[in-house]
Amino acid sequence: MSPAAIELLGFAAATLTSLCWLPQAWRTIRTRDTRAISLWTQGLFGLGTALWLGYGIQILSVPVIAANALTLLLVLVIISMKLRFG
Repeated sequence: MSPAAIELLGFAAATLTSLCWLPQAWRTIRTRDTRAISLWTQGLFGLGTALWLGYGIQILSVPVIAANALTLLLVLVIISMKLRFG
């Protein structure tokens, strides 16, 4: 596989795995219903995502950085809504 194809594969994976959090974040913002969301799960996932972001920055991988920055932003929105609305 060429380097360009590998980078494209990384961006495709990054797009799919990041955008999957958008419906949950949007629903949480819209309804303010966080009863079914586990704070522990979101917190641990957020921490893992932050570590992946740090890793991506260290290896200068744009797909890893982009995916984890977007995912972390969405997870932080969900966590903040959970903390605010219980």
